[in-house]
Amino acid sequence: MRLVSSGSRQTRHLLIRSAYLAALILVLLWVLWLSTLAGSLSYKQLAAAGATSFARIAYLQIGLICLLSPVFMAGAIAQEANPKTWDILLTTPLSPTQIVLGNLLGRLFFVLALLAASLPLFALTQYFGGVPGRSIFISSLIAACAALLVGSIAIWLSISRVVGKRAVFAFYISVVTYLAITFAIDRWLISSGRGVGPTGQGVTWMTAINPFLTLHALLNPSSYVRAEPGTLSGLSSWFLGKPITTWCTGSILLSVIMMVFAAATVRLGGVAGIGAGNSGIPFYRRLLHLGAKGAEHRPPRSVWHNPIAWREAAARNSSFGRIIARWTFIGLGGVLGLGIVASYHIGKLTISEYRLALLATVVAEVLITTLVAINMSATAVSREREDGTLDLLLTTPITPKQYLAGKMRGLIAYLLPLAAVPIATLSIAGLHVLAGGLGGSASVTIAEKIGARSIEVPIILPEAGLILALTIVPFLAFCCVIGLQWSLRSKGTIGSVIASVSIVGAISVVVGLCSWQAGSQMTVIGPILTSMSPAAVIFAAVDPVHAMLATINNTTGGLGTARLALAAGAVVAGLIYLLIVHLTQMSMVRGFDMTVRKLAGQS
Repeated sequence: MRLVSSGSRQTRHLLIRSAYLAALILVLLWVLWLSTLAGSLSYKQLAAAGATSFARIAYLQIGLICLLSPVFMAGAIAQEANPKTWDILLTTPLSPTQIVLGNLLGRLFFVLALLAASLPLFALTQYFGGVPGRSIFISSLIAACAALLVGSIAIWLSISRVVGKRAVFAFYISVVTYLAITFAIDRWLISSGRGVGPTGQGVTWMTAINPFLTLHALLNPSSYVRAEPGTLSGLSSWFLGKPITTWCTGSILLSVIMMVFAAATVRLGGVAGIGAGNSGIPFYRRLLHLGAKGAEHRPPRSVWHNPIAWREAAARNSSFGRIIARWTFIGLGGVLGLGIVASYHIGKLTISEYRLALLATVVAEVLITTLVAINMSATAVSREREDGTLDLLLTTPITPKQYLAGKMRGLIAYLLPLAAVPIATLSIAGLHVLAGGLGGSASVTIAEKIGARSIEVPIILPEAGLILALTIVPFLAFCCVIGLQWSLRSKGTIGSVIASVSIVGAISVVVGLCSWQAGSQMTVIGPILTSMSPAAVIFAAVDPVHAMLATINNTTGGLGTARLALAAGAVVAGLIYLLIVHLTQMSMVRGFDMTVRKLAGQS
């Protein structure tokens, strides 16, 4: 009751709910308008329009639920940062089960309210025909199970006390990464004919563990076929024959298991308190020869010329967990990139599988690095305002220009090793093509058809790594300066992170879609515009013919002209991003004192 009553009074929650319904309504009207432009329509065409509009808003609903659930649940994870909240709860007559379920249901209420509010909108599509009522309720059930699972994970992390307030964005990244990886694996299995059905294009083992794929199986039973009843047994019959039932049942079971475990540990201080012993140091820290958390002693370090830049870069590696997380990403990314190229070199992957694996891997690595950049920059100043460090820094001779420049330099210094992972992956693939396949049996060229003629193109552009490097580093700097700007203007870390993600996400989607379309439809200028988006650059490097079709087809230079335009565009895009970074940073310096004074003393 406390969570629901307090959350219902927040303007932010009202705006989120309004924006959620507004997005669904606009997409429904837009799809219906596009589907009925022909004038007079038959009942069959109206039914098809209704089915299409329902499918679009059903996918949008799943996406918004997966996007908003971590936002509503972020408070549960952040609550761990204030142990006094738990101290008060543990002194009440509430049982562990009541504490756990109260936190879960109180925060899950807002997500379930969104689903309930969208049911009348789904019901409107039945007026056109072609939309069974059963599909409406099942699609809502799939979304509700996704919200339940995400919420249970957030509550478990909070009550188990294995993370802190700064893990909110890592939780968000994990949800997005999981959905992207399972979707990419599903596409790869289908492309290699390993799905269900005579053509291998049906459901896969990933369908039942991804809500988007589960919804796809519900809405496309003829093209995304399931296994016939009785043809399989055991887990296969569940995952491949009943993916919807498996997703809903599995989500509920996992949620129950996490809630039971959380209830069993809530009065023990969570997982972090188990095995601490008389010394007060958890067993895993003793095993790694680490002292108690928050110990005052640490080895001396060499400080850079700009102490703000050094502190920003060094503070990200101040704990064992952060060091392990950073180098695990770098190590796994390097091994995965080498593994993909090696698998193609020895003939384990076809050209289409090789391209798909590279595209999915590099895009996922760029996405994770971008999200890390936004999270770090969006908390760089607001975190110091919350813990009082900013007040101490303002008493030193450090000027606003030195402070903000140091923040940017420190952030970029920390992100460069992460950005090197996708760059190295494409560079290895490009060098493999440049070296002629290193004498292996795998071909480094492919004959692509363009109309009536066929041209020989490399499977990966040899200069792919260099072009991505020219694009992604300035793009990360752009993300950092946007996050830094909102961090300076926001009172708290969660607000600055949400605002930064929304703005960078919106800009990236618009620029990415425009770059994607321009590359294939505009001559010469298209590849130049493609370089404005790292995702579009990766696609152009992996599949140049489809990404730069107009330039290759309509110019005398063909692929050579397209490659030259893409490289020139990477330089231009990098300069544009750096110019935006410079102008934004100058604006922040000019308004630094006013912004800091305006937010001084606010909590």
